[in-house]
Amino acid sequence: MLDPTACLGTFRRVPVIDALDLQRAYGERRVLEGVTLAIRRGERVGLVGDNGSGKSTLARLLAGLEEADGGRLNRRRDARIAYLPQEPELAPGRSLREVVLESLAEWNQARALHSDLTRRLEENPADADALAAQQAEAAEAMERLGGWDRLHEADALMDNLGIAEPERTVETLSGGERRRVALARLLLAAPDLAILDEPSNHLDIATLEWLEVYLRDRFKGALLLISHDRSMLEAVTSRTLELHPGGIESYDGAYARYVEARALRAAHAERSERNRQNFLRRELAWLQRSPRARATRQKARLKRAEAALALPKPEAQRSVDLRAQAERQGKQILDISGLCVERAGRRLVEGLDLRLVPGQRIGIVGPNGAGKSTLLQVLRGELRATEGTLAFGKNTRIGSLSQDRDDLDDTLSVRANVAADATEIDSAGQRVRVEDYLARFLFSPSAQKIRVGELSGGERARVCLARLLWQPNNLLLLDEPTNDLDVATLAALEAMLQDYAGSVLVVSHDRWFLDRVATSILAFEEAGRVTLYNGGWSDYRARAPRGASKSESAPDSAAGSRRALRNVSRPARLGFKEKRELEALPDALEVAEAEVRALEERLADPATYKEAGPEVGRLRDELEAAQERARLLYARWEELETRDSEASS
Repeated sequence: MLDPTACLGTFRRVPVIDALDLQRAYGERRVLEGVTLAIRRGERVGLVGDNGSGKSTLARLLAGLEEADGGRLNRRRDARIAYLPQEPELAPGRSLREVVLESLAEWNQARALHSDLTRRLEENPADADALAAQQAEAAEAMERLGGWDRLHEADALMDNLGIAEPERTVETLSGGERRRVALARLLLAAPDLAILDEPSNHLDIATLEWLEVYLRDRFKGALLLISHDRSMLEAVTSRTLELHPGGIESYDGAYARYVEARALRAAHAERSERNRQNFLRRELAWLQRSPRARATRQKARLKRAEAALALPKPEAQRSVDLRAQAERQGKQILDISGLCVERAGRRLVEGLDLRLVPGQRIGIVGPNGAGKSTLLQVLRGELRATEGTLAFGKNTRIGSLSQDRDDLDDTLSVRANVAADATEIDSAGQRVRVEDYLARFLFSPSAQKIRVGELSGGERARVCLARLLWQPNNLLLLDEPTNDLDVATLAALEAMLQDYAGSVLVVSHDRWFLDRVATSILAFEEAGRVTLYNGGWSDYRARAPRGASKSESAPDSAAGSRRALRNVSRPARLGFKEKRELEALPDALEVAEAEVRALEERLADPATYKEAGPEVGRLRDELEAAQERARLLYARWEELETRDSEASS
């Protein structure tokens, strides 16, 4: 009997998109070189790489928004590919609901026709019969495309992504809200391939956890996820692509398995290079002492040595070198007593008491809009508290990193933003040249001259860190420092903060980061209540009382529309015809699978391309149609089998 999972495997082997030897350069800067990849139906693929390695460029090429300078890119016929950029553009003058629904082109046409016919029916009762028939056809088209439920689905997606007041216009949105609206629009469209470029930025933890479940369990298309959020990569993906200057490498498994495999591959490359160097030393020693009488043998060994010399040396992985030396702290760092903070008439913080101790690293969490960034603004003196007191120690020196990185001057160079016109700076107790200091942040001498306005988000983040870490401080106020940073820089930031002798208050949605850095969690809860918990994020989740942070600890309980997305009804028992259909499906699947195999064998045979000529295109179309038939048969078998087993249990 046919194994139905084999049929599903064949279906999923079909690429939605594949690329061969892609090349892309901007002027003299070569961004992509030799990139070959394939993304298959239903795959969940993570894309990682250093900042500036070309991840966003590759995403735009795959989405068809840019053209490659070389190589080949094939998209499956009629495949719908949708791309979420880091900074989406939304047409002004439209409501948020209209923007989200605009991805349903056919549905919108059917809906507009239905509304027009309804209006005409009311205005022209004499033509009621003809108009009613047309209205029924429009209603049928609407149902075929999802019916009025698409409106509820759009509202539910917006609600789950934290988009309030869907009747608002685009002009009222912040940058983070624009990303969430664009993400809702993409998810509603349900494309064959979704390319998401840093979707976790500006999402609170509750929304992140909901999105992970949605992408993993509900989204049916293929997914290319570009993200620094290691928790999301681990929860969603099943394969990892690593982009580097020499091309791209594929690793089976999610983030944790990628890290393990990457370490093994690096160790193997190191051993191979060590063996090559040892061989070269032995050969050179032999050649130096060998007599000329062995000229023939010497030539053979020379060829071996030359071949070994010609092998490429493994590329050393670049890593950011983050160092920070805290200024001497006194006994008092920061005492907060009875702090109340209001904004736009809303009480965000109610009676906060907090005494910061040396070495304490507090992670600040809570839903978007709860007041996390506002609290840091109060501590920096940019806003005044409504009530309460703040008492800083006389030796306290604050270093700050804003979420929007908006304190950089886009018209100035990297070097000028970091150190103005200085030639040397003090860094971690040492006097160093500015050029050498910036090299620790992976800015080459030429890159140090580039205007900040030309940098990627990750590169801007490194500029901010470079400027922050050489200045005297012993209390760091960090607002979403992980946004836009690549994984290697995140690991360096975590290590630096763990060794930092001062104190840290950090707003972050990065759970992986919080578990490694935070010694305690300050959670924004209901009605302005802010509570301190010992331990990292996982400890907080385990210890926080039920309902302590409704949005963070129970992400799916926030709205009834989320429950509407779940099917909680008990499956009905199969009828007589459905049981007969279920019994016949394995044989039908075998026939469909045999047809797929036969077509695959013909297309894999070199003789096909010599003999068939123009027939190759027809054979490919037949293969795709056969695979689609097999997919539909398998989906039907899975549906009936699941209903039968669940109804019987």
